[in-house]
Amino acid sequence: MVFLVNFARVVFAPLLEPLKAAFSVGDATVGLIATLAWLGSALPRIPTGYLLTRIPRHHVVLATGVVLTASAGFTAFSNSVAVLGAGAFLMGLASGAYFIAANPLVSELYPEAVGRAIGIHGTASQLAAVAAPLFVSWVLARVGTAGLELVGTDVTGWRLVLASIGVAAAVATAVLFVVARRTDLPDAGSADRALLAALRRQWPIIASGVAIIGATGFVWNGLFNFYPTYLQTKGIAPATARTMLTVLFAAGVPAFWFTGRLADRLPYVPLMLSILGGFVACLLALTAVGGLVGVVVVSVVLGYVIHSLFPALDTYLLDSLPDENRASAYAIYSGTMMVVQATGSSVVGTLTSAGFAFEFVFRSFAVGLVAILCVLLALHATDRLPTEAATS
Repeated sequence: MVFLVNFARVVFAPLLEPLKAAFSVGDATVGLIATLAWLGSALPRIPTGYLLTRIPRHHVVLATGVVLTASAGFTAFSNSVAVLGAGAFLMGLASGAYFIAANPLVSELYPEAVGRAIGIHGTASQLAAVAAPLFVSWVLARVGTAGLELVGTDVTGWRLVLASIGVAAAVATAVLFVVARRTDLPDAGSADRALLAALRRQWPIIASGVAIIGATGFVWNGLFNFYPTYLQTKGIAPATARTMLTVLFAAGVPAFWFTGRLADRLPYVPLMLSILGGFVACLLALTAVGGLVGVVVVSVVLGYVIHSLFPALDTYLLDSLPDENRASAYAIYSGTMMVVQATGSSVVGTLTSAGFAFEFVFRSFAVGLVAILCVLLALHATDRLPTEAATS
């Protein structure tokens, strides 16, 4: 299921160019569509946290499968930009609710190896990010712009991609339902019954997590959604540019796997700040390289570094938070940082449509991240960044 919910979020990145052609719109409009998918992933997170104080985690996970099935089918038949945007929002909504329910559940299933479990779960999610550009390219190569005639309807490539997500989500939900009925699930979250109490007790570690990932995720969201478009401005062919997006995501597969294990062994805060510094360096390097070889090398390193941040940060929170606050505090953190992240592609699309070059935009973002990193390092040096959650 985690493969599909993440696939539904990232699939709009390789679809931006086909959607621009299909609806005759510009970067700002398709950037907004990508933002709606991520905004949909952001907005249900805090409400889902409250829902988890009343409903078992696995019930929410099953519900997200139903929502994804319906919303992917709805989006596949969009006949206007407004309907497409609404469908993207609903697909994102399924992913947001899923991660808030599933990540605490995974950490509670394996309390002695939270980093390892989160890393494996994240690896499965990242495989979807790798598969999305490949699948889109494969469908577009075979269907083309003219589309296929299926049951009297002209089905273009982007519609077929979205319809496939709906079918796969329906099958995965049915399988998950059967597995959940046969499994003894943990009740560690049974004491988590007060969302606001979790906020009052755990706000220092929640704020630390948002400070580390919020702006970084904003830049990352804007970068990867426009990665193929950006690389085309460097003279790279469209098909190769989409492949580079796959390379970017593929480098994240070992990052989730190994960094999850590292997070079980190393101090959380130094690890996360080191990764943030590495991301800034990679972003600046990307704006400086020009040839295909340089782009490939930077894409591999950049993809590994940025995807290392996610399991490190999730382990920092989920391993530190006590049972009675885990899902609620994680939902507040995740919902807050995702709202910040979600606007990245919309801002990048708006700036480039206004005439600003991609290099200028991303270098400006890098300068902002350097300033944030300096503040975080100063806070850590003065012991003002919490290294663990508050206890009862």
